[in-house]
Amino acid sequence: MLTAKDIMTTDCITLTPDTDITAAATLLLEKKINGAPVLDGDQVVGVLCQSDLIAQQKKVTLPSFFTLLDGVFPLSSHDQLEREMTKIAALKVGDAMTPAPIFVHPDTTIEDVATMMANEKLYTLPVVENDKLVGVVGKEDILKTLVKA
Repeated sequence: MLTAKDIMTTDCITLTPDTDITAAATLLLEKKINGAPVLDGDQVVGVLCQSDLIAQQKKVTLPSFFTLLDGVFPLSSHDQLEREMTKIAALKVGDAMTPAPIFVHPDTTIEDVATMMANEKLYTLPVVENDKLVGVVGKEDILKTLVKA
């Protein structure tokens, strides 16, 4: 049975939280990758994907409110709006990335990796062993296994 270590890319392209958003977008496009792990020292602190960068271009959705007995109540979280605004206005990777990413172990089966990707809509998964980044599994890595089979 194939595992993450069998298909992962070990020569990882990584970013830091202080990387400029434009430089990060250029790197993802030049390398033709969907995303990259974000490292603070040796620690994986996030993942920046093309979808995080696309989110910067969307319209701001202002929260809806309802009134009851002269009180005004928001229908969505103030924290959610604040996170959305921070992502839209991001100049650095640290503000646009998905923090606290889901990662896999080198021995995670391909079936489990594919299930995580499909269920969570994640297409770049860091592979971590002993708290260190050892590789990355992307959606293309999974697709390549289908072509080889």
